[in-house]
Amino acid sequence: MNVLEPWRLLSLIGVALLLVAYIFLQRRRKVYAARLASAELLDSIVPQRPGWRRHIATAVFLSALAALCIGFARPTRVVRVPRERATVMVAIDVSLSMEADDVDPTRLRAAQDAASRFIDELPPTLNVGIVSFAGSANVLVTPTTDREAAHRAIDNLRLAESTAIGEAIYTSLDALLNAPTDSNGELPPARIVLLSDGVTTVGRTDASAAQAALEAQIPVSTIAFGTEDGVILYDDPETEFVETEPIPVPVGGDSLETIAAATGGTFFSAASLAELDAVYENIGSAIGFEDVDREITDWFVGGSLVLLTLASGLTLLWFQRVI
Repeated sequence: MNVLEPWRLLSLIGVALLLVAYIFLQRRRKVYAARLASAELLDSIVPQRPGWRRHIATAVFLSALAALCIGFARPTRVVRVPRERATVMVAIDVSLSMEADDVDPTRLRAAQDAASRFIDELPPTLNVGIVSFAGSANVLVTPTTDREAAHRAIDNLRLAESTAIGEAIYTSLDALLNAPTDSNGELPPARIVLLSDGVTTVGRTDASAAQAALEAQIPVSTIAFGTEDGVILYDDPETEFVETEPIPVPVGGDSLETIAAATGGTFFSAASLAELDAVYENIGSAIGFEDVDREITDWFVGGSLVLLTLASGLTLLWFQRVI
């Protein structure tokens, strides 16, 4: 918890002085009582002394004053609220290695399922675009709030040869930089979320793409999806009989981690659909929501009123008077 006017907390000194004065008066009261008469005589004169109850009423009263002083300083707390405007480009690798079934049922199918759930979790005011990439990159859906269009694009992804991660970043950047501006002529906050299981084999380099994203101030969060045990089956058309030969396609994460670090994004590694869902949830929380300070003065004012009412009720009940 923070306060907007910290100097006003000096008013708590007054509450502390009242507490010191109360303790002082209670000690003086004991001294006077001892001088006047014995305990047996006091019991006969005042058979029902307030005792410990007076301390409770005073403690509640001083707590109410302390709450008022804190409220006077305008306290705040951090709350998470949906972003009103932002754009996310989701770039999904559709290279042939995504056919590997080390992730059930295949890497691609699991990626499609997780991506669909990811966009559903984002606040409806956020724009989402979809890019697919293999040997080249294509914008399937320009940034939009139409979730159905994004779902259709994800469901219709098809495998192709090669991997062009750099081209995927450049294509996503073009879509983001051509998005509509706000009333002040500024582009909304943006981020690229890129999922791949391999390394760049064609197209522009990862380093140049990362530099372009850095200059555009658009972070690229990357996800290395798959396991080290992934394989795909290759049909050799040059043989008389069609043969299938397993080709290892271990997940490659080093280049993706470098891209994320260079652009201010975050790198994740996921080896199952459950892990990928958790990664998307983490990214969605960071992209779709922001932490803002909300003033909670009314909490402390309301609490102090409750405490003052309680203190008055106790003194009225026990001592037949109101504070």
